[in-house]
Amino acid sequence: MLDTVIIGAGPAGMAAGIYAARAELSHVVLESGLMSGGQIINTSEVDNYPGLKGIGGFDLAMKFREHCDACGVSFRDGKVTELKRGENSFSVVLENGEAIETKTVIVATGAGHRKLGIPGEEELAGSGVSYCATCDGAFFRGRDVAVVGGGDVAIEDAIFLARICRKVYLVHRREEFRAAKTLVSRLRACENVEFVLNAVPQSILGNGMVEKLTVLENGAQRELAVAGVFIAVGMLPNTELLRDVARLDATGYVVAGEDCQSSVPGLFAAGDVRTKNLRQVVTAAADGAVAVYGVESRLNELG
Repeated sequence: MLDTVIIGAGPAGMAAGIYAARAELSHVVLESGLMSGGQIINTSEVDNYPGLKGIGGFDLAMKFREHCDACGVSFRDGKVTELKRGENSFSVVLENGEAIETKTVIVATGAGHRKLGIPGEEELAGSGVSYCATCDGAFFRGRDVAVVGGGDVAIEDAIFLARICRKVYLVHRREEFRAAKTLVSRLRACENVEFVLNAVPQSILGNGMVEKLTVLENGAQRELAVAGVFIAVGMLPNTELLRDVARLDATGYVVAGEDCQSSVPGLFAAGDVRTKNLRQVVTAAADGAVAVYGVESRLNELG
């Protein structure tokens, strides 16, 4: 039986792996994606991680992974389909039916993209509708696009696209932004960006490819002729695995404080999956370290 199983290989999971390896805990980090890194591999630039100013998200993820490998962190591919609770242990069930027995679990499964839920979004996904500007932006070089959202990601996406697209519409349902003021100032300095505020997306239109985004702007219908619609309206936590296991809040995040302890002894939540005020790479990495500290305390209790 392992001391801990870490589910997820983003910043939180990899930081937990480093701390687990250094503490000489028997462990494994389970990753179900093509590579380690989580959401940051799709980020063009990370400008607020201490000591690594202006590093690309993919490069930062690789540095995390290199550090893990240097510390001897144990990784394996595997999608978790079920988490079973024992008296003082857990059984982590993989897609292939294999069950890994462990004394503790750190869930670091991150979050996925929230959708608008409007006509045309699903039908044109991958045909002009995108949730990752850094992944797909190059396909729209020299064309007109729209970005929907008002947080850091939306503003960063709009700045990135303004460098390569002819025109960028920034569509936001309010006049004020949740994004950092420095980011908004940078975007306002882009001459090819038009702010479409107090506007709610209504539908995405196109015959096989995106051609228009319709919005209700200040109560009036408006059509934006665009080739691409980049949606950045927040994330949904990947916590379906825990729905009948641990306490979740109304939006699906694991209820866990700064100690990362969930409502279940020995089950910890690290990174974007837990209730917290700030979801950034630096706080995810911190969660990974804190969660392992909690694991060590739990192992001491178990004796």
